Amino acid sequence: MLPECSKALTDLPPYLFVKLNSVKEEAVRRGLQLIDLGMGNPDQPTPAHVVEALCRSVREDTSTHRYPQTKGLARLREAIAAWYHRRFQVTLDPGREVLPLLGSKEGLAHLFFTYLTPKDYALIPSPCYPVHYNATLLTGTKVHLMPLKEESRFLPDLDAVPTAVARKAKVLLVNYPNNPTGAVVEDLALFDRCAHFAKKNGCLVAHDNAYSELAFDGYRAPSFLQLPQARKYGVEFHSFSKTYSMAGWRIAFAVGNAEVLGNLYKFKSFLDYGIPGFIQNAAVSALEGSQDYVSKITQTYRERRDVLVASLREVGWTVPTPRATMYVWGHLPEPFRRGGSFRFAERLLLQEGVVVAPGIGFGPFGEGYVRFALVEDKSRIEEAVRRIGRFLRSARCERGRCGRRTGSSVLLVEH
Repeated sequence: MLPECSKALTDLPPYLFVKLNSVKEEAVRRGLQLIDLGMGNPDQPTPAHVVEALCRSVREDTSTHRYPQTKGLARLREAIAAWYHRRFQVTLDPGREVLPLLGSKEGLAHLFFTYLTPKDYALIPSPCYPVHYNATLLTGTKVHLMPLKEESRFLPDLDAVPTAVARKAKVLLVNYPNNPTGAVVEDLALFDRCAHFAKKNGCLVAHDNAYSELAFDGYRAPSFLQLPQARKYGVEFHSFSKTYSMAGWRIAFAVGNAEVLGNLYKFKSFLDYGIPGFIQNAAVSALEGSQDYVSKITQTYRERRDVLVASLREVGWTVPTPRATMYVWGHLPEPFRRGGSFRFAERLLLQEGVVVAPGIGFGPFGEGYVRFALVEDKSRIEEAVRRIGRFLRSARCERGRCGRRTGSSVLLVEH
């Protein structure tokens, strides 16, 4: 008889996309052709010059075939610092204030293990990217959820954190542009409140800024470190996954407080050897080369966003138009709210083959919503919404309300 796995792992809820995958398999068995708007998995290829840099590095630099260093190549850390200065006008010490990561998911989880103990609290928004919540549970830490509500523009209310919890908090996590809601901050006001909260309560701020470059309609996402005092209290995480469509390459970085990054580096040094050298060299090419790809991919996501939002409106489902990220976050249509978001996503998938991410998978305050990922081309998105419209009409018929099209609208007829 094998021993049981740890209680922390046992107590974790099933990972959202693992549950969805089992439903997807059933839909395929039923013969459905899937259109997958569930996972934020970029569908565009990595820039050609980045791929070429990797191939050249593998062929010509045999040192990259050896174990890498956990702290990353000096050349990469310097390129990150230079990019950060160009983008945010913040100067970083490449030797102490930059740490490459095996993806921001890994980096955030390792930060929690570096700092959190069972007696501490972590302040985590809800809804949130699942690792923000699940990684804290794996540490055994107490989690205090900060509701992100539509009426508050999906921003956390730090004043609502109970004093007793605030005093025991070790980590305050924020994420803007936000996954899954697509919410943004207009200025540094929220970050300023976070810094003051950290100073008052002795915790550190972790800002997940993975979507800073996927912004539309003239919006430019700020950095937490643009605050003069921010570096005293926290770190910021960035990723190559979305900006350069390098999700499968597993490379990201953290910047900010040297002491925090030093401790994170120490923790990581016991667990991994760092990022393969050829991938690091390719990442340098991404940062130092032409940024035309970033403009192009942002335009692609903006066009897909516009098609999705307009098409959903035509079938009677109005959703907000996000100014950043690769997601659209929508409240469930009225007839479906009682059944919950997972039930809605499951029925839509099994009936029409369209995959969306149920809001409950992002935490309890995500219930009542679904997330669409803009990872299919415009024609496929239009087809997905046609199927969604058919699904909505059939569901209304089940409730005694049948849809009849007139022009681009749907008339609801009581029976």
